[in-house]
Amino acid sequence: MENKNRQLIIAGLIGFLAVAVGAFGAHGLKNVLSERMLQTYNTGVLYHLVHSVVLLAIALTNSGKFYKAFLFFFIGIVLFSFSLYFYSISGIALLAFITPIGGISLLIGWALIFLHGLKNQQFI
Repeated sequence: MENKNRQLIIAGLIGFLAVAVGAFGAHGLKNVLSERMLQTYNTGVLYHLVHSVVLLAIALTNSGKFYKAFLFFFIGIVLFSFSLYFYSISGIALLAFITPIGGISLLIGWALIFLHGLKNQQFI
């Protein structure tokens, strides 16, 4: 399978999951979780949704230039958002220690895009 198709499949799946997990939180967990835990859960959903769109944008560029950024965003979503989901639902504090690793992964993805832009900057 071509890399672009693989990236599109991953972006579509991750985006689908973002909407599904967000709807589950809004409708299924609203009366179950404390306000604090629901807010934590929703932070995961926000980052998940935003970075799903980033994955899609990278996949649609049809370029291998951003492959590493794509990987870091994907890993970041899984580690950041999913650790917040599981922490919110289970209350297992150890899971919250995974979240910063995901955040660092997201930051690396953004840094790679920034550095690519600097590298290709044309000064007049």
